[in-house]
Amino acid sequence: MSRPDARTLIETVLDKGSWKSWDAPPADPAGPGTSYADELAAARAKSGYDESVITGEGSLGGRRVAVVASEFTFMAGSIGVAAAERITAAVERATRERLPLFAAPASGGTRMQEGALAFVQMVKITAAVQAHRAAGLPYVVYLRHPTTGGVFASWGSLGHVTAAEPGALIGFLGPRVFESLHGYPFPEGVQVAENLYRHGLVDAVVSAEDARAVAIRALEVLCTGTSGLERGAPPEEDLRPVEAWEAITRSRRDDRPGVRTLLKFAASDVTPLNGSGEGENEPGLLLALARFGTAPAVVLGQDRRRQRANSPLGPAGLRVARRGMRLAAELGLPLVTVVDTAGAALSKAAEEGGLAAEIARCMADLVTLDAATVCLLLGEGAGGAALAFLPADRVLCAQHAWLSPLPPEGASAILYRSVDFAPEIAQVQGVRATDLRRNGIVDRVIPELPDAAYEPEAFCVRVGRALEYELTGLLTEPSSARAATRTSRYRALGTQALS
Repeated sequence: MSRPDARTLIETVLDKGSWKSWDAPPADPAGPGTSYADELAAARAKSGYDESVITGEGSLGGRRVAVVASEFTFMAGSIGVAAAERITAAVERATRERLPLFAAPASGGTRMQEGALAFVQMVKITAAVQAHRAAGLPYVVYLRHPTTGGVFASWGSLGHVTAAEPGALIGFLGPRVFESLHGYPFPEGVQVAENLYRHGLVDAVVSAEDARAVAIRALEVLCTGTSGLERGAPPEEDLRPVEAWEAITRSRRDDRPGVRTLLKFAASDVTPLNGSGEGENEPGLLLALARFGTAPAVVLGQDRRRQRANSPLGPAGLRVARRGMRLAAELGLPLVTVVDTAGAALSKAAEEGGLAAEIARCMADLVTLDAATVCLLLGEGAGGAALAFLPADRVLCAQHAWLSPLPPEGASAILYRSVDFAPEIAQVQGVRATDLRRNGIVDRVIPELPDAAYEPEAFCVRVGRALEYELTGLLTEPSSARAATRTSRYRALGTQALS
C-alpha cells in the first residue's frame, strides 16, 4: 500500500498553498567522522528531509493550525534530541500563539544511536503537549503507519481527537523487536488501527483525505468561541396531560427517536468519538462533538436501541462518559448528557468491573464539572445508569420521558412481589415529566405532538432549539456562579417535602 510522506500528507490535509515551515536547520547530535554522522548524512540524502519531523503552520478549512508531522523514511521516524527539540519548540509556539495543533506521527520510537538521552526526550514532548492542552487548546492526532514505542506512548496518545491510517501498525513494542526478544511472533491483528478502533483507543480509521474532513469538523466545535452567543426566544410548552404509564409505554416504542436521530436532525458538525481511550468501548454510549444551532457541545448520549441489541450500559460505557466530561472541562465546552436507558447492566462482569463505583464517579464528576451542563431526559430513565448522567445546570425532559429508581415493574416486584402493579406504582412515584418538574428535578418539558414517534424530525428540531436556548443562556454566566447554583440546586432537592 502506498502511503503519503510527511510533505504529501500536509498537502493533502491542509488548505492548498497554506503551508509555512517553522523549521531551522537542526543541530547535529553526531560528532564528525562517526558512524552515526554517516547514517544521518545518508538519511538526509535518501529521504530529502533534514530530520525525522517537520513542523510549521497552515490553514485547515480556513482556520490557522500548527502542524507536527513525522517522516518515516528518515531513520524510521525515530526521535532523537534534535527532533524532540523541534517538536517541543513547535508545540510551545502553538501554545503561545493559541493555535490548535495537528500531529501526524509515524515512528519506530526513540533513536537508538542516542540512547538514554533520546529516550527521556519523550518526557519533554509530553510536558509541552500537556501544557498546550491545559491552555484549553485542541490537540488532534492522526496516527500513521507505523507508530510504535515511545512516540505512541507519549505524544501519539494524548489527542483530544485521534484518528488512524487504515491498516497502520500501531503499538507499544514493535513486532520485530518482540520476536527478537521472545523468540516467537507477536499475535497477528492486534497492533492494527482497526483493532485499536474496536477497543476504543482511536476515534476513527480514515485515509489522509478523510482525516482532513474529520479534523475540520472537529475543530469547528473545539474552536468555536463560547462567549457572545445570542440567545433566542424561550421554547414554548404546550403539554397534553398524560398518565405516567402511558408515558412509559410511549417511551419504550421501537420507533421512538433516540440520540442518533436527535443528532441527525438537530445538530451540525457532528464528530463521533470512540471509546474511553483506555482500551474500552461500549456501543450503548455515544460520545460526540456537535453544535446545536450556534452552541458547541460535547455530547454523551445513551443509545437505548444499541443497549438492547448488545448489552445494557456497563462500567466501560461510564468510563467513556467520563472521558467526555474531561474533554468538556479541559476545552471549556458545554456538556450535554442524554438519558435514555432501561437500566444498567446486571451481570458478574459489570459487578467485577466496578459498575457501582463508576456510577458514583460519573455523578461526582458531573456535579462538580467546571463546564456548563445540560441533561436531556429523552426516553426511558431507569436506575443508576440514568442518575449517573443527571446532575446538570439545567435538566430538560421530553414529555413522555421519565426517571425512576427502577423500571416500574421492578418497583412493583419489590413492594408486591408481582409486576402487575407497575402502572399504579409509576403514578404514585412521580416519575413522569410534569411530576419531575413540579419537584424541581426538571426545568423544562419539551412537548411531543402528540408523540415523538409520530413526528421524529419535528420533535428533534424542537429539542435542538431548546438545547441551544439553555446552552447559550448558561454560557453568559460565570463558571463560579454556575457551580454554586448547581450545588445549591441539588442540596435543596426534597427539602420542601420535609417541611
